[in-house]
Amino acid sequence: MKQLSTLLILILLTTLCFGQTGTIRGRISLPDSSAAFASVKLPASSKGTLTDENGNFKLDGIAAGRQTLVISSVGYETLRIPIAISSGETSVINAQLKPFFSSLNDVVITGTRTSRRRLESPVAVNILDSKTFNITQSNTVSEGLCFQPGLRMETDCQTCNYTQLRMNGLGGSYSQVLINSRPVFTSLMSLYGLDQIPSNMIDKIEIVRGGGSVLYGSSAIAGTVNILTKEPQTSTFTLSSNLSSIKGKAVDNFYNANASVINDEKTSGASFFASHRDREAYDANGDGYSEISKLTNNSFGINSFLKFSPRSRLDFNGWSIYEERRGGNKIDEQADKADQSEYRLHNILLGGLNYQHEAKDGINSFSIYFSGQNTKRTHYTGIDHSDAWGHTKNHSLQGGFQYNHLFRDFLGGKNTITTGLEVQREYTFDEIKLYDYLIDQTINLTGLFIQSDWDISRNFSVLSGLRVNKSNKVDPLILTPRLSVLYKAGQNVQIRTSYARGFKAPQAFETDMHIAFAGGGVSLIRIDPGLKEETSDSFNASIDYNKASEKLIYGFTVDAFFTRLYNAFILEETGADQGGNQQLLRKNGGNSDVKGTTIEGRINYSQKFQIESGITFQKSEYQKPVSWSTELPGIRRYLRAPDIYGFYTLTILPQSRCNASISGVVTGPMKVPHFAGAPENDTDVLITSPTFNETNLKISYRFTLKKIAQDLQLYAGAQNIFNQYQKDFDTGKNRDSNYIYGPARPFTMFAGIKFGLM
Repeated sequence: MKQLSTLLILILLTTLCFGQTGTIRGRISLPDSSAAFASVKLPASSKGTLTDENGNFKLDGIAAGRQTLVISSVGYETLRIPIAISSGETSVINAQLKPFFSSLNDVVITGTRTSRRRLESPVAVNILDSKTFNITQSNTVSEGLCFQPGLRMETDCQTCNYTQLRMNGLGGSYSQVLINSRPVFTSLMSLYGLDQIPSNMIDKIEIVRGGGSVLYGSSAIAGTVNILTKEPQTSTFTLSSNLSSIKGKAVDNFYNANASVINDEKTSGASFFASHRDREAYDANGDGYSEISKLTNNSFGINSFLKFSPRSRLDFNGWSIYEERRGGNKIDEQADKADQSEYRLHNILLGGLNYQHEAKDGINSFSIYFSGQNTKRTHYTGIDHSDAWGHTKNHSLQGGFQYNHLFRDFLGGKNTITTGLEVQREYTFDEIKLYDYLIDQTINLTGLFIQSDWDISRNFSVLSGLRVNKSNKVDPLILTPRLSVLYKAGQNVQIRTSYARGFKAPQAFETDMHIAFAGGGVSLIRIDPGLKEETSDSFNASIDYNKASEKLIYGFTVDAFFTRLYNAFILEETGADQGGNQQLLRKNGGNSDVKGTTIEGRINYSQKFQIESGITFQKSEYQKPVSWSTELPGIRRYLRAPDIYGFYTLTILPQSRCNASISGVVTGPMKVPHFAGAPENDTDVLITSPTFNETNLKISYRFTLKKIAQDLQLYAGAQNIFNQYQKDFDTGKNRDSNYIYGPARPFTMFAGIKFGLM
């Protein structure tokens, strides 16, 4: 009897205890999607969970009484919600997280060709957004790309100032530049294109380091840069003007305008952008020849959309670039009246259409797209009033189809299968009759791809894919597979590994279309008739740590990379032609290896200050020496490839009316070839450049004009404060125009004004 009484008492006490608990459930969202795998905790009771892929959560057995629910997700402000728990009842909490001043967990598309949160993507994606362009006062894409880990922008001509992007130690032709996710950025555009695109047109740039040929075809061995133009969000406008003084000797003016219109139903809208630039020529050493070319640029464009239904959308984008640049001497005279000069007149049109549709069940979706680019160029590269005029025609067309299917239950996980077909055509005609120089090239590339993006569990994802490529320059089919793995060790740590196969077709690249001055003549690049395709194997491994609290978000990334190139393309000097012009031959060398490590760091404390930085340690070598000069023995080291380079930005009060920023780009020593010909240089030499630390400062203040509900911002600052600039430029008409290294400009002061909604 006593045992029965004791049992009844225990049952009663247990019932009473459980009767004093309640339940919390709800849904956590982000401004544009569900907050998948966000942390939901009750610190007082040590209970917690993660939201599911739709942002839903549930906590059972919560003791009755008042508690505080803490909701957090990396990249978003921590939310604290007081809540009263009643016995036997369920409390419903629906909340939306606000983004931190950070792009840490933005939606990205470049790594997988489907929308993914950065921290959920098996492929690491970095973002360069308008905030970075603003705080570093980067007026063009080329100026802003310096402030990304693993990337380095390089000026390669003293006369015309053409630039190239170097990613993970590889040259510009190894990086695939996309415009709104489409590869219309041709080899010709790569010469000046990144310097021709003003930053006011850009919403953000997504960067994927490492091989991307499985999705984007040839030229994606080093990685992919996806330039995304601004999309309309609200009806607004912005006007701005920036005036720069290059060491007090030359003026650089920018005038920018942006406007967006969108209907009340948000079913259609358009963004318009325009930019005008005037830059005077700058002579660094007083010899009468420019080191920074005279430049005029007019750009305007549109990015628009039309929604036929909540799941069906048509996008159209297009823009025009008109640019005239002139370097050398006698700048104000016609190019062929100068003792040495380069002249470039570009007329560029770009555009694209994209239709996408998603089924009601959210399982199937597809897109059909078309894009194109057309460039007409008149150019002059000559000495002593020669008839060295040339003409260029270049166009590229691309069309494709992409289909996505979501398996909600695929062997216990979720899998998105993406497949598609792309057809690309690029035609280039470039001729200078005086030099018997001609490029008449047609590249046809067809690609069929399939990809599996498999979330095996909350913490483990595998991305695998294969692309079949057919190029008219290569006889057999080329297969480029890729495999990427993401493991999330808790909420704060992501570990990624990847392998990618890549290739480059045997064609003319951006450097082949640039004629330099050297040795009293010009330097011409010829293509070996027997040039074969180049292939690659790329490996990446990274660890990403990010920690967010109520006031602090901080983290770091360590990325190790290794790329082996087979039949690597090299340039070797072969002597001079009958006119005394230097001849360089592009041919296949042996294999080469590029390896290194990139370290990134970031801190944002309570919107009081934000620090971002990145540094790359790398080594690039050919397995066999390359003879860049007929006078000197070959070397294995890549030219113009520093072993260390990086960047940093420090912003104080990043979201207040008054803020200040310090930024910088560091470039370590590198081997730079210097061909003979200038008065002070009578033999070919290989120099080691010094270390450069380019430091910038910007201060701004924003007023609100309440009567018209618009903002007015004033700003001023200086770039390259300590004048870290090359000191040994060649002089005279016989200079080696490719002998240029270091920052693109000397000490420069700037001031500006911006008006509109910011």
